[in-house]
Amino acid sequence: MTHIQGERPMSQATLQADTNASLMVQMLSWIAEQPRTYGETMDAWRTHCPRMSIWEDATSDRLVAVSPTMGAGMNGAKVTLTPLGRAQISAAVD
Repeated sequence: MTHIQGERPMSQATLQADTNASLMVQMLSWIAEQPRTYGETMDAWRTHCPRMSIWEDATSDRLVAVSPTMGAGMNGAKVTLTPLGRAQISAAVD
């Protein structure tokens, strides 16, 4: 456990949740910066660590949408934020 002197120690679960929330906002912000493809998003954000399921969480929570692009295959599909994804960024800034 990690803690600052005078504060209650943070549990490992709390640290993991904070890390995942920060990474989620970072990924959503990255997607919002400019048009992204599925291929480049997977290159940047896919992980094989079951504790760091940022992409999977974003898709299951409907924070991002993947839209096919004619003739581009899955790697060329367009990745965009949903209104929920944009709200997640706004909530993190407030």
